[in-house]
Amino acid sequence: MRNLLEFLAKYNHWFVFLILEVVSMVLLFQYNSYQGSAWFSSANAVTGKLYEWDANVETFFSLTKVNQELTQRNAYLEQEVQKLSDSLVSVTKDSSIYHRDQFALLRNYRLIPAKVVANSVDKPGNLMTIDKGSADGIHKDMGVISGTGVVGIVYLVAEHYAIVIPVLNTKSNISCMIQNRGYFGYLRWKGGVSDLAYLEEVPRHAHFKLGDYVVTSGYSAVFPPGVRVGRILHVFNSADGLSYRVQLRLSTDFARLRDVCVIDDAAMKERLEIMRAAQDSIETNGDNNQ
Repeated sequence: MRNLLEFLAKYNHWFVFLILEVVSMVLLFQYNSYQGSAWFSSANAVTGKLYEWDANVETFFSLTKVNQELTQRNAYLEQEVQKLSDSLVSVTKDSSIYHRDQFALLRNYRLIPAKVVANSVDKPGNLMTIDKGSADGIHKDMGVISGTGVVGIVYLVAEHYAIVIPVLNTKSNISCMIQNRGYFGYLRWKGGVSDLAYLEEVPRHAHFKLGDYVVTSGYSAVFPPGVRVGRILHVFNSADGLSYRVQLRLSTDFARLRDVCVIDDAAMKERLEIMRAAQDSIETNGDNNQ
C-alpha cells in the first residue's frame, strides 16, 4: 500500500493530465456538433471493422462444416441429375428402362460425410485416411465418393479412422459401365498421372464414342449404379486383341480431395454378405472334392 501511494505521489501530475484530457474531450464532443459527428463516424468505422474481422474469423472456422454439407449435397445432386438424364434417355427411346429401376434405389442410401486427413497420389499403392471409423458406422468394403465421383473402397477400419483404397491404387478394381450404352468393364489404374485411368475388358462389339461418360455399374455390392467415374479420352486394343482398353479422365481430382462421403446401405451390406458366403461355399466344396 505504501509503495502504491509513493507511486501515485511521484506521478500525480501525469494522472491529473490524463483526467483533464478526458474531461476536455467529453466537453468538446458533447457541446460541439461538428467534432461530435466526426467522433461518432470514426467510432463507427472502427467498431464496424472490428465486427467485420470477427465475422470473417467465425466464417473461416465454420468452413469445415460447410464443406462437409456441400460435399454431401453434391453427391445427392449428382445422383439426381443422373436419374433425370436416364429418364430423359428412356423417353427418347435411346436406352432401356433398366437404368430407371436402378436409380430408384438411390433414395435409400445414407451418406456419411468424412474428411480426408492423409492422402497420396504418386505411389502404386496409394492409400487414403478419413476421419470416420467404426464409431461412426463405417465398416470394411463400403464405397467412398466425393461430390464429383467415385473415390474408393474402405479397406481397414479403426474406431475413429478408416483406410480407403482409392481408385489411384494398382489393386483397385471397380465394376463400371459406359453411360447409356450398357457395356461393362473394370476400372483400373496403372500408375502415373493422377487424373487418368482405364476401363478394361470392354467387349469388341461395344458401340460408344469419345466423350461418353463412364459410371458405376451397380453390379458390385459396394457402389450404387450411376456414380460418375470419368469421361472417355481414347480407345486402345487390349494386349490380346479380344477387347478394348478405354482411357478415362477421372471426374474426381484426387490431388485436391478434402471432403468425401461414405455410402451406407443395408441392402448393399446384405448383398456383400451373400457374395462372401457363396465364395466360402465354393472354396469349401472345391477343397472337399480334392
